[in-house]
Formats: sequence, structure tokens, C-alpha cells
Amino acid sequence: QALMAGGYGAIFKAVEGAEDSKELGKTDMQGIGFSGKDVLVGIAASGRTPYVIGAMEYAKSLGGVTIGVTCCPGSEIDTLAEVGIAPMPGPEVVTGSTRMKSGTAQKMVLNMLSTCTMIRLGKVYGNLMVDVKPSNEKLIRRCVSIVCAAAECDEAAATAALEQCGYHPKIAIV
Repeated sequence: QALMAGGYGAIFKAVEGAEDSKELGKTDMQGIGFSGKDVLVGIAASGRTPYVIGAMEYAKSLGGVTIGVTCCPGSEIDTLAEVGIAPMPGPEVVTGSTRMKSGTAQKMVLNMLSTCTMIRLGKVYGNLMVDVKPSNEKLIRRCVSIVCAAAECDEAAATAALEQCGYHPKIAIV
């Protein structure tokens, strides 16, 4: 689940001041039912955004795991987190515009975290994403390709196996 200071609408129109509230970070975490069994990834290029700090402090108070992704090693978010990840992309081309280099660096870290999570959840076999939900033609073709690669079979055999199991690649591979 993704939370943003100011809520979903803030993606499209800024909600000024929302990121300056620690209490709002905590309140939003309570609103989604965050528990001690959950993991929070707090993201802030500066490493000092109060909204993120409030969410992280709340997560820690419940015993939840906290990961901080910031571009400022040693910042409050970096040190507050159990796992601090702080790439250093260097200064921005346009000073004060953290959506550029810092945002790109943080996006790369999030890609790595989500890939590792999918692997740990058993959704990957070798380098193949085997938990594909074939909701369109492109993904149906991807399922066939995945089964072909994993089972070392031709498209006809892969398609037949997928049809027998309701297009679940994991089952078709077996």
C-alpha cells in the first residue's frame, strides 16, 4: 500500500503543508491498519520529512520493520530506520528539484526492494516471473513464453498445459 502526505489527491494537486505533519503520518498508518507484522518503507530524498518520520516512529512503536530510503546518509530517516538505504546521486542539476536525480535513485532502490520481495514470496522461478495473472493478450503470451522457457517445451505444449490449469504458469510448469 502506498501512502502520500496529503492523500491520493496530492498526486495530482499539491496539498501544501501535509508533509510537515508527523501526526498525519501516524494517522495515515493507523488508517490502513498497520501492525507490528508489517514493513514500512519510508521515502524522503531529504531524509527529514516529518510526515515520513511520524509514520516510521509509529511503525517502530508497534514493532514493525522500518526501512528508510533517502539520499542523505546519516539523516534522521536513515538513522531511525532498521535498514537505512541512502544512495548518493550527487547534487541536482536544478537545485531544490529532488524529483530528478534523487527521485530516480530512490525509484531504482524501490525496484530492487520489490524484486527481492517477489523472489522471497515465491513468485519467481530462476529469472522468470511465474505468478503472472493473464488479464490481457500480452500477458497470455507472456505466460506461454514463461512456460516454454521453464519447462523447455514448445508453444503448443505450453499452451495445452496452461489451458488445463486455468492459465496458472506455476502449475503449468510442473
